[in-house]
Amino acid sequence: MSNRNSQANKQAARERLRAERERQAKKDKMRRQLTMGGAIVAVLAIAGGVGFAISNSTSGSKNSKVSNKEWKTAADKTKYVAPANTTGDKGTTILIGDKKAKNTLTVFEDMRCPICAQFEQGLGDTVAKDLKDGKFKAEFKIVAFIDDNKQISGSGSKNALSALGAALNVSPDAFLEYKKALYAEKNHPEETDDAFSDDKLLIKIANEVPELKGNKAFEKDVRGGTYDKWAIAMNKEFDKAVEKGITGTPGFLMNGEKVSLGGLKPEDFHAMIQPAMKK
Repeated sequence: MSNRNSQANKQAARERLRAERERQAKKDKMRRQLTMGGAIVAVLAIAGGVGFAISNSTSGSKNSKVSNKEWKTAADKTKYVAPANTTGDKGTTILIGDKKAKNTLTVFEDMRCPICAQFEQGLGDTVAKDLKDGKFKAEFKIVAFIDDNKQISGSGSKNALSALGAALNVSPDAFLEYKKALYAEKNHPEETDDAFSDDKLLIKIANEVPELKGNKAFEKDVRGGTYDKWAIAMNKEFDKAVEKGITGTPGFLMNGEKVSLGGLKPEDFHAMIQPAMKK
């Protein structure tokens, strides 16, 4: 072997070692962040084996504007209203796309979930394009289990879900665009920050969506909690998801079969859904 080849091989080996160290350092950093504070009570593996976990932190929410109990008490005083563009029992089915599509992707998300935000930021446009192209129709199950964790608590997940109901009442496109805006890096808080319990913030973010900007009916529904009871009913859908093996968010079913995402690139997403799709 020539000296030149030997040097090249050594250089390549050093580059592989450096890349591996950087990858491991990132995984270790994320793992420390996720497990800080105590026992893990919910986890879903994603991208390289590192998943989202809710830790049993004793610090509680950093920004709890409306407590879980206060929110539910207020919701109890409202009547049950399901948004337009829903189907199923109590209107808890949000099905978007070509109804004739053979395949159905079910997506479970929590609006305070940081990995859900990463999924939306990385693959939201891919899902939207596949919906437009008729590859599948999508059923969205927005849940609020972070609010119900006693150590983190809050009402931001349910409040944001109620606001999403107000957007869905405008149109399915408004729902998708508003969800995208809420999950955007510049808008999405840490899961311990109950920022989405603030109606003013939800309306401010909604102004980034053309159909919702200055939409007085939408704003009235958000402030009045029109879809609060619907949000509570939607959250109960997660209990059914557990039977399918969904233990955290984001979670995915393709035609009722659990599938696991291995990364945040379009090819990762398509590799996840393809084996479970009908021909």
